[in-house]
Amino acid sequence: MTEPRITEDTIIVVTAGAPLPAWLSAWCSDVGDTVLHSDDAESVVRWALRARPRAIVLDARPATPALALCRRLKRDAWTAIVPVVVVGDAVDFALAFEAGADEVLQTDLNPREATARLLTLLRRSDRDTDVHPSTRLPGTREIEAELGRRLATNEVFAACYADLDHFKEFNDRYGFYHGDQVIRLLARLLHDVVKGLCGTDGFVGHIGGDDFLYIVPIAAMPRVCDEVIRVFDELAPLQYSEADRRAGYFLGKDRRNHLHRVPLMSLSVGVVTNQHRRFSRAVEVSELATEMKSYAKTLPGSVWTLDRRRDDEGEPSDAVRDAATPIASPSLTPNHEAKVIPLRTGTSR
Repeated sequence: MTEPRITEDTIIVVTAGAPLPAWLSAWCSDVGDTVLHSDDAESVVRWALRARPRAIVLDARPATPALALCRRLKRDAWTAIVPVVVVGDAVDFALAFEAGADEVLQTDLNPREATARLLTLLRRSDRDTDVHPSTRLPGTREIEAELGRRLATNEVFAACYADLDHFKEFNDRYGFYHGDQVIRLLARLLHDVVKGLCGTDGFVGHIGGDDFLYIVPIAAMPRVCDEVIRVFDELAPLQYSEADRRAGYFLGKDRRNHLHRVPLMSLSVGVVTNQHRRFSRAVEVSELATEMKSYAKTLPGSVWTLDRRRDDEGEPSDAVRDAATPIASPSLTPNHEAKVIPLRTGTSR
């Protein structure tokens, strides 16, 4: 027998023989691109383990097998994050929630209230599963949605991809606990600077690991990037031992087990705007921001680089790689420029 295809938009309904309320059937069809019905608990568990569905609806008529399946799903870390809705005529709410249900609904509930509670359940699930546990910042799904929203409203913005330099070496020397502390520090720094200077117009997301993306209005971008670099360079040395901090480096081993000097951590930020470029999808912004971040990482120390190419200029694809090293600057200035026109660079040195 061919197994059904499970996607993140699949709704699985575990039936008990009785017809579902009309409002529940309508909701399943509205929010899921596929609705699968089954009365076999083993099949449901197998489907949920193969790919995480959008939600699982358990018909608790009778309640015992439904709650047993709910407990089973919630005991596994992979399926535990899938929202489980228990529906019945006379459900014991306490028992259902103790079994791990995320929502419990009576079949005779007002359809409008029931639908509102189910939609809220999905919003809450999306929010909780798309934040990073250590930083509590929005993840890739929310980052993509935020970029899409701004593109859809024709808002002019700057997307800034921030990435730590020499973080892996720091993590290897000081341990994952201190490495996690650095990630939290950077997350708080970005949040406080972006929100402090841009308020609700600013957005900060955590891509993963030591990669972050923040979105700000173009007018605020130079000041935000300068402040991020300045504060980071003040705080980063404090994460090291006094001996390493005074030396400005520590001795680490490369993949060939050779000793070499590892500089203190720095921050590279690649910036792209839609001021002179046309983007139709969030992935296009992400790809160009990644390109600019990669270029920034080729420069020494903490630095931010801005892509100044235009859609109508037709520069070659290797324009970024061929850009000259930025002019050294003794002070922080938003007008610090690279020698090649396509790029603009700010640095704390």
